Amino acid sequence: MTPEQRLEAFRKIVERSPDDPFARYSLAMGNRGAGRLEEALLDFEDLARRVPGYVPTYLMWGQTLEMLDRSAEAGAVYGRGIQAARQAGNDHALSELTQALEALG
Repeated sequence: MTPEQRLEAFRKIVERSPDDPFARYSLAMGNRGAGRLEEALLDFEDLARRVPGYVPTYLMWGQTLEMLDRSAEAGAVYGRGIQAARQAGNDHALSELTQALEALG
């Protein structure tokens, strides 16, 4: 399966199950991996709006913003992720998000 075919498969899954966080996350990561960073950002933003408690979103979303030299926005996203990780009791994600925020300075 080519990367474009994989992205199309994720798009179809999202169409069928628009609130499935893993499908939306997979689409965002697929776009990110294909270098479609702006599309990935829209996917991450939509995912966070639909399922704000899906903790993996925030680290990848913030890193994607950093790739685009949008550090202030990345910091805000990491902050949202820290809150989500605390609410979920996800100490591993909390640590990663805190480190990412601190690395921004």
